[in-house]
Amino acid sequence: MDKLWSPWRSVYIESFIKKSDDEECIFCEAAEKDVNDNDNLLVHKGELTYTLLNLYPYNNGHLMVVPYRHIGEFEDLTKDEATEVMQKLQLAQKALVEISKPHGFNIGANLGKISGAGIHEHIHFHIVPRWSGDTNFMPVLGEVKVISQDLKETKIKLLEAYKKLI
Repeated sequence: MDKLWSPWRSVYIESFIKKSDDEECIFCEAAEKDVNDNDNLLVHKGELTYTLLNLYPYNNGHLMVVPYRHIGEFEDLTKDEATEVMQKLQLAQKALVEISKPHGFNIGANLGKISGAGIHEHIHFHIVPRWSGDTNFMPVLGEVKVISQDLKETKIKLLEAYKKLI
């Protein structure tokens, strides 16, 4: 079996590992921010969850839906939290279709550190827009993923789309 190594991911993942119990969770910190502040990546706040752009996206518009409550286990989500997660993923999909017309989506969660969760202590759900041909020679040969739009530009477009949809 051939292996494709991506050692740069370990630096990213390790940057989120809590060094001590005193260190704040970045998702808990993000929940305190204001959506209208351009110095963060929040695009929507719900009653039990919020949605933000991924700082290290797999594709343009890579969003995460995160419960406010600091929990790490999928089975610890309340029925209301689980319902809102699904509703906010649907809303995110509609907003992404509005701004960038992707051909498809990957939606899911990495549950636990071993599954690849960079921040396994606070559960979060990904929605990644996909386009035909978005996997090309750059990540395979060049170990580079080309993200063609600035996160702030994407946030502005998403905020506009969310306003239309809500």
